Amino acid sequence: MAKKEITGFVKLQCKGGQANPAPPIGPALGSKGINIMEFCKQFNARTQDRMGKVLPVIITVYSDKSFDFVIKTPPAAVQLMEAAKLQKGSKESNRTKVGKVNWSQVEAIAKDKMPDLNCFTIESAMKMVAGTARSMGLTVEGNAPWEN
Repeated sequence: MAKKEITGFVKLQCKGGQANPAPPIGPALGSKGINIMEFCKQFNARTQDRMGKVLPVIITVYSDKSFDFVIKTPPAAVQLMEAAKLQKGSKESNRTKVGKVNWSQVEAIAKDKMPDLNCFTIESAMKMVAGTARSMGLTVEGNAPWEN
């Protein structure tokens, strides 16, 4: 079978099992000529188990207007807000702290995000997640496991 020519990529963040043709999904896919309803049906079918969670998706568009898509793990910021039971992060993360997470929560998020991160060890993944937490105005409690 001949290889299809890739004409572009579309990156979106959709809630699992809740994709519909309304903005922002419809206009983003319509501009590339993708069948919007077909994408919504496939995406909702694949993400039935992760209903309501924000999921990044990368859609590869081919020259014959067909498409493939890869679903990533939820963003670290969204997982941190769930762990800290917050609605949103701090406006001034360096001055105003809005919540706390502990290292075991950071480790759980790092293990979940591992396939999507560009690191090789769980320790470096934890450092990345902890950095995201700090930039959101969250305090990471306790000593890091590698400092003991």
